[in-house]
Amino acid sequence: MRGTEGSSEHVDSDAPGIGRRRFLGYVLAGPTLVAAADIGPASAAPAGIPSADITDLVDLNDVMTLAAKPTSHLIKVEVHQDGTVSFALPRAEVGQGITTSTAMLIAEELDVPLDRVRVTLADARPELVFNQLTGASNTTISMYTPIRVAAAVARGRLLEAAAIELGATVRELTLKAGVVTDHAGGSVSIGALAEKAASATPRRVSVELKERERFTVIGTPQNRIDARDAVTGRKKFAMDLAVPDALPTMVCRPPTINGHVGSVANLDRVRGMRGVTDVVVIPTGVAVRAATFGQCIDAVRALDVSWRGGSAEGKSDESVLKELRKAELPLGLPAVTPSVEARFTFHFRSNSALEPNCAIADVRADRAEIWSGLKAPIVAQQTIAARLGLPQGSVKVHVVEGGGSFGRKLFFDAALEAAEISQKIGKPVKLMWHRADDSRQGRAHPMATSRVRADYVGNTVLGFKQRHTSVATDFSHGLGEVFTALAAKLPVGDAGFSQTFFHLTQSMPYSFGLHSRLLSETDKGFNTGSMRNVYSPDVTCARELIVDRLAGRMDKDPYRFRRDFLREDRSRAVLDKVAEAGKWGRAMPVGTAQGIAFHSEYSAVSAVLVEIDCRPETVDRPIRDGVAGPRVTKAVVAVDVGLAVNPRGLEAQMMGCVMDGIALALTSSLHLRDGHFLEASWDNYFYTRQWNSPPELQVIVMPTTTGKPGGAGELGVAASLSAVACAYGRATGTMPTTFPINHGTLSFEPKPTVPPVPPSPTDGLDHVR
Repeated sequence: MRGTEGSSEHVDSDAPGIGRRRFLGYVLAGPTLVAAADIGPASAAPAGIPSADITDLVDLNDVMTLAAKPTSHLIKVEVHQDGTVSFALPRAEVGQGITTSTAMLIAEELDVPLDRVRVTLADARPELVFNQLTGASNTTISMYTPIRVAAAVARGRLLEAAAIELGATVRELTLKAGVVTDHAGGSVSIGALAEKAASATPRRVSVELKERERFTVIGTPQNRIDARDAVTGRKKFAMDLAVPDALPTMVCRPPTINGHVGSVANLDRVRGMRGVTDVVVIPTGVAVRAATFGQCIDAVRALDVSWRGGSAEGKSDESVLKELRKAELPLGLPAVTPSVEARFTFHFRSNSALEPNCAIADVRADRAEIWSGLKAPIVAQQTIAARLGLPQGSVKVHVVEGGGSFGRKLFFDAALEAAEISQKIGKPVKLMWHRADDSRQGRAHPMATSRVRADYVGNTVLGFKQRHTSVATDFSHGLGEVFTALAAKLPVGDAGFSQTFFHLTQSMPYSFGLHSRLLSETDKGFNTGSMRNVYSPDVTCARELIVDRLAGRMDKDPYRFRRDFLREDRSRAVLDKVAEAGKWGRAMPVGTAQGIAFHSEYSAVSAVLVEIDCRPETVDRPIRDGVAGPRVTKAVVAVDVGLAVNPRGLEAQMMGCVMDGIALALTSSLHLRDGHFLEASWDNYFYTRQWNSPPELQVIVMPTTTGKPGGAGELGVAASLSAVACAYGRATGTMPTTFPINHGTLSFEPKPTVPPVPPSPTDGLDHVR
């Protein structure tokens, strides 16, 4: 999304970029000022020196950015007569803070106060093609230049209109805080200029972006623009929307993964229950619509359904692990030199978001309207239209802000179900999945094994091989539109997507001689998805544990070993920073230890240092309905994302990454028994809790090294998981090989699968209207 490097006095008007900071854009036709970028067609990947890692030349983020480039001119910044500036962001805000960072880009380039910028989420826009997919930490990278160019076009047009209004030249004017002033003290607000700056026909113009040295907003810590609404309950999520006649709706789901309805013995009796308006059979179960969600739960529990088997019938952790081991690719012949070798197991993990999976649908005979938190709204619209038998243009899909995702909302199962139910009963529905639904029938991070061997002689690592074997990851959302989504469902296409994703995200940051990483996937019977950081946490954790083993074999300090073998100065800098800030090597009591790890991805690098307490009095401390286990007592994170648009938002992202890493290492997993997962809610899915969060947590944002943003949303997960695993190994004297470490201990009484959800909660009062 960058302009052509260099500068030139003679400019070719057809060139997509004309200098380091000069770009082309459009003033679009409209009643008030509307501006857009013209970034030009996608160019080839940058040339470079051949490397063993394709990610040294091009990674997944580069591919997604190039794919989004041709439609960047369709993204518009609008200036209004009240002095506000609006932008419909074609990405999903799910708590990661991209509406704030986007507003900051506009405020910076347009010189308006941040609180005057209104960022909303765009409805599904098929014309954007690959430019409306939220994933792979790509939003800020791909949107950084187009948004700034559009804002700069608007700024230039406002100054031209102000010059006429004030009787001055553009060079004599200053735009600051949304007001244009001249040398004589005259002034006019951008609101007063919005109509005057509008154009009756599209105009192509060139603009120059601000130099980084002049930034006053980008790179400064900012509070989230939606923070007050979020903490006061005023923020609107899908279930908060008041769509006329959309009543609560839930689904009675099968006892095993992807089971199907055989027959229902008591449909009429359940239809007659208090508050219930409709009960219908759908492909995924039996849907119930009622006056309240409590009445939906009661009706779901009352249904007498005979179920047919599912896609994982009879399977368990043990049987899936056997399948994975059979599918492992060989490491090759043993080396004649010394080596370190191990196999690591990573169990299923839930991808349930904090916000329940939900959607609202109003389907009529000739049209449909959907509301949901969606990261791939275009393919959702296209798929729903095909399923309903409606033209795509007759299906309107509204993207609502979501309460969490990290891959879960790439899938639009709730939106599709809601549309099917609404069409079948002829009424609007407000569908919400139960917590048990998403734990047992929702998306999970695939179970996987990772086998690693490193060959060495003396103080030299000669080679590194990793064979990662996983339950198949579902990429059926494609790149956000129906053609790649269909390709990803084909017998060969799905494997191609997985392999492409794997090899475009994995890299070797160390000078480890000849190295290779290969992926093998098996078993498509599970509902899996691109959980935060996808393959990287497992792959990196296995690698970093082997790195610790290598350091031990060479009698080197783990931090010094990593520093000696890291290939780039940037990487060494973040490692040095956490070692310094975390006081690496300090004396610690027996049963406690430090761990350190490194991860790089999407033009960004990160290092994490943690301290862990594995002493018996900590491991065995009583926790109600849970396993205490070790506790991470301190975490230090250093990240270099190139240019951090909002350092405060980046810090929050890294805090979440640390909590994810602790959970993946120590506590959170799904237990598969007889074709279903035992976990049925967050009360027995042990994500990081207050009792195992580190009392000390420090995030260090490194000074910019590249001048442009890198990926941030997923960056810290892999390094955090790895650091905790390495610390555990050092504290106990035994390298962990199964994750999470407490998976073998079942600390709760599993809830039944029939009825599929627990009873509705009650306080003894009648709340039915």
